[in-house]
Amino acid sequence: MRKIAVLGSTGSIGTQTLDVISRNPEAYEVVALAAGTNAELLLTQAHAFRPKLVSIASEEAAARLRGELPEGTRLLIGEEGLTEAAAGCGADYVVCALVGAVGLRSTLAAIDAGAAIGLANKETLVTAGHIVTKRAGEKGVPLLPIDSEHSAIFQCLNGEDGRAVKRLLITASGGSFRDRTREQLVHVTVEDALKHPNWSMGAKITIDSATMVNKGLEVIEAHWLFGLPYEQIDVVLHPESIVHSMVEFSDTSVIAQLGNPDMRVPIQYALTYPQRRPSPASPLDLVKAGALHFREMDFVRYPCLRMAYEAGRAGGTATTAFNAANEAAVGRFLRGEIPFLAIESIIESVLGKHDAITNPDLETILGTDDWARREALK
Repeated sequence: MRKIAVLGSTGSIGTQTLDVISRNPEAYEVVALAAGTNAELLLTQAHAFRPKLVSIASEEAAARLRGELPEGTRLLIGEEGLTEAAAGCGADYVVCALVGAVGLRSTLAAIDAGAAIGLANKETLVTAGHIVTKRAGEKGVPLLPIDSEHSAIFQCLNGEDGRAVKRLLITASGGSFRDRTREQLVHVTVEDALKHPNWSMGAKITIDSATMVNKGLEVIEAHWLFGLPYEQIDVVLHPESIVHSMVEFSDTSVIAQLGNPDMRVPIQYALTYPQRRPSPASPLDLVKAGALHFREMDFVRYPCLRMAYEAGRAGGTATTAFNAANEAAVGRFLRGEIPFLAIESIIESVLGKHDAITNPDLETILGTDDWARREALK
């Protein structure tokens, strides 16, 4: 029986991970759950799975859990709780589904403990890809992608000679505003931005999808996961989200992974790899789906994707600054402090002030992260 810790258990990926686990109770034991502030849902999960430990972000949220947890379940708070959930409960598999750079330390702790990593937190590799991948290699720990695009590439590469890969083609739905011009984005609201046409996701990632930051983060993550230069990683618009990504090989063959938009499929594949098991997702009917459409990426329409490529090529702390500035700017947009298009101008301003540091250590990365957030809040 595999012992699982789920970091970010109350978010979109976390709840779907627990749904997959609940359908295979003989295969998994949930030993730890970590969440942000949703104490009510975390309490429900704790009673359903009876883990050894639950962790929540704040003392205020923890107060709602005290005296209500199942007997034998410990309660911890903040960074200490995250680290203990990742590395102190005997988990042999840690699902990293936290949103943002907050997942970095706990992911490293899980790697050091020798746990396999199911990675849905792309910011971890964006912020410190060189550290995470090196540490995982040294510990012999697999990094199994959960994002649908990276899972698709991972599946397409199975059994293939990596030297024959010509390029990766990451598909993008285009997000909530894919059919609007830039002029039509001036007065869009938070409610408008959160209406993703294909996927059910958390607020931050849905906004990132609308700005195309999310695809930029995926490009950077793919660079670290698959060891390819940015010149061999392309993005193509695909409104239907049926083709989750593709790999082109040197003989011009293209292998694609297809399926209905349902995150439980890549989650389950990451949990059961290299095996495949029956999934609760609806099977794909290509006849019913009809035509599939693809459009060239427009970097003028989506300047955040251009900036992600530029930060990736600059390397070092540039990607850390890109991610941190975006997280701060998205938070401001969700709070109603800035208009939608200000997200990209804030990112560009922060990057313009940042001198990238090559091959940074963890403390330098955390310092850059803090600096970029403060700049983005000005």
